[in-house]
Amino acid sequence: MKDRDIIAVLHNVRSVHNVGSIFRTADAAGVKKVYCAGITPAPLDRFGRPRADLAKVALGAEKNVAWEAARSTAALLARLRKDGYALLALEQDKHSIPYDKIPVAIRRRKLCLVLGDEVRGLPRSLLARADRVLEIPMRGKKESLNVAVAFGIAAYALTNN
Repeated sequence: MKDRDIIAVLHNVRSVHNVGSIFRTADAAGVKKVYCAGITPAPLDRFGRPRADLAKVALGAEKNVAWEAARSTAALLARLRKDGYALLALEQDKHSIPYDKIPVAIRRRKLCLVLGDEVRGLPRSLLARADRVLEIPMRGKKESLNVAVAFGIAAYALTNN
């Protein structure tokens, strides 16, 4: 199978454990890079020391997956769009489509999966920048999944198509 050029942007994901889990899944799924944007904790703290709590969950994946911290998610997304990435926001929205129904023309491009914080998700200002807003259909009583679980579902769907 050909390696896909897929990256992820985590916007204000607050839980260091969710971030560690996302790094571990990114490594397993073949995601090339993770951007820790806004207040998302990165594998290294502000003093350049490894975060033990993130590493405990990531199990070393934070050393295998390229990553970069970014202050402004909006500026980062503008740069990634200029670099040719299709921006795919993962969020429940009136304009969302099922995560497995991405048009072929977009699937052929370099892909950037954008996820938001655990409580509020992605703000409208970032959703407006996306080429598509993707949604994982909920069939039970709960209206959403944990951000790390949602990332895993979407990342595998994107890397396997």
